[in-house]
Amino acid sequence: MARTEYTALKLYGRLLLQARAYWSHIAGLFLLNLLHTPLSLLKPLALMIAVDSVVGRNPLPKFLDALVPRWVTGSPLRLLVLAAVLQVLVVLLVQLDSLATYLLRTEASERMTLDFRSALFRHLQRLSLTFHDRHGTADSIYRVQDDAPAIKWITIDGVLPLVSDAFALVAMIYVIFRLDWQLALVSLAVSPVLVLCARSYDQRVSGRYKGVKELESAALDVVQEVLSAVRVVKAFGREESEQERFVRHSSQGVQARIRLAFAESAFGVFIGVTTAMGMAMVLFLGIRSVQAGTLKLGQLVVVLTYLAEMYAPLETISTQFATLQGSLASAERAFEILDEVPEVVERPDAKPVERAAGAVEFRNVCFGYDGRNTVLSDVCFVVPAGTRVGIAGRTGVGKTTLLSLLIRFYDPISGQILLDGEDLRDYRLVDLRNQFALVLQEPVLFSTTISENIAYARPDATEREIIEAAKAANAHEFILGLPDGYRTEVGERGMMVSGGERQRISLARAFLKDAPILILDEPTSAVDVKTEAAIIEAMERLMRGRTSFLISHRLSALKNCDMLVKIEHGHPVESTTPGPRAVAEALALAAGDPAKRTA
Repeated sequence: MARTEYTALKLYGRLLLQARAYWSHIAGLFLLNLLHTPLSLLKPLALMIAVDSVVGRNPLPKFLDALVPRWVTGSPLRLLVLAAVLQVLVVLLVQLDSLATYLLRTEASERMTLDFRSALFRHLQRLSLTFHDRHGTADSIYRVQDDAPAIKWITIDGVLPLVSDAFALVAMIYVIFRLDWQLALVSLAVSPVLVLCARSYDQRVSGRYKGVKELESAALDVVQEVLSAVRVVKAFGREESEQERFVRHSSQGVQARIRLAFAESAFGVFIGVTTAMGMAMVLFLGIRSVQAGTLKLGQLVVVLTYLAEMYAPLETISTQFATLQGSLASAERAFEILDEVPEVVERPDAKPVERAAGAVEFRNVCFGYDGRNTVLSDVCFVVPAGTRVGIAGRTGVGKTTLLSLLIRFYDPISGQILLDGEDLRDYRLVDLRNQFALVLQEPVLFSTTISENIAYARPDATEREIIEAAKAANAHEFILGLPDGYRTEVGERGMMVSGGERQRISLARAFLKDAPILILDEPTSAVDVKTEAAIIEAMERLMRGRTSFLISHRLSALKNCDMLVKIEHGHPVESTTPGPRAVAEALALAAGDPAKRTA
């Protein structure tokens, strides 16, 4: 799929659209931020009254004189009390405004991030296995966990403060112009410098933030890979080399972060020095005006206070454009996930199916993982409903791929796979997959109880149904022997129970699902002889009355199949009834023995 080219404006638009459920929260935050501006304008008022009207004995400004009673203005002490009360009142209002802003920002930010993460996770689950094979787990985890918060960094912590600061800047400029227009012009002289500097910085570092994210994702990939295979790492004594690999990958991300931090710090120093020069010019000219008698000292104090308030949003606006680049890089990576189109899609007019009979036909099926290099070619065979099909072949010839196509984990490049005479692509996807029970070579258990793992096939199953399924899978006895029975936690990936026990729990899950089609992919390859016998006995019960597909290299598993499909070089070379000779030849084929194949 062609990669979408993103501009900053396009990303802002998509983020605001993604956050549309929280526009009321954003509007509330915007109003609270606007309220902060007039409250900030009131901050130096008490100081001006104390300096000019209490110490300097000058009359109050006209707008205050009309509001303050005469009995207050007639006494310097009462004016001082007024200034003190006004100072406390203004600070209280500012703090209440800050408290309301903080609470509303926190709620909006966290809920917005959760919704965005949920959207990413939902879409990742919909994406085809080809995407996950190509990108890996760690990168997807990084995008859900670390890139998704970009929606709050940009909308709540980025764009909203920018707009609010722009309003505050205009208000401060207006007030300073009313007090002394010459000082206002001097203070604004640094603005073009700040704008040009911010634009230059933005152009230089905008592409580097995404590179940092990719480096950090690569380091996380090492962690995920090593911890998933920690037994292999320990068995080969590779802990130190894996540590070095992690540090090597992480160091690249750290160095990139340090370079960006240096650039950000240098930019911040330049902004600070520039605004300080503006403040110094105003101070110099203001003191000269006070000495010349054209400006009161209290007015100069107010101008300097407002100037500090004006430079704060000006600095924020300048630096925010720069710091937003990292968030935009995260947003782009998140939207790349949402822009991925699932390769296996459901047709608009897809048919429902409750329970299939189980007749399967492969009709001239071809498939390759990259769309070019063919794994399976011209696969043709018919399986009547209720047939037990053994599938044999050397490792890597496409046996598991064949069954993955049957479940529609992938779609064929050409040809058709029919279920009960209908193309698989004509069925609703969730209904189609409900027709299959799956038992893999490496059984997949979740980090919860045995009971919940069995019930994963049917979450609404009763305790009695779960126990009956476990009995059918020859799992009931060993489960009762565990400390907490069916409530025993199996640990991550089921590592608190043995391989054979995991496989029998997986079989119990298949019994509970009671699907018409059963797929068994090397279910006995990693167990001992005694456990194999128990599993095969359970498999025999499970396959009764169901269309079953069994991949195995073991004679004991294949001998009771009704039909044998041997695959060589990506296509079936023979479909037979598996007598002893056919089974022996299939196993020889799986082992790659040409002499036995032709015997």
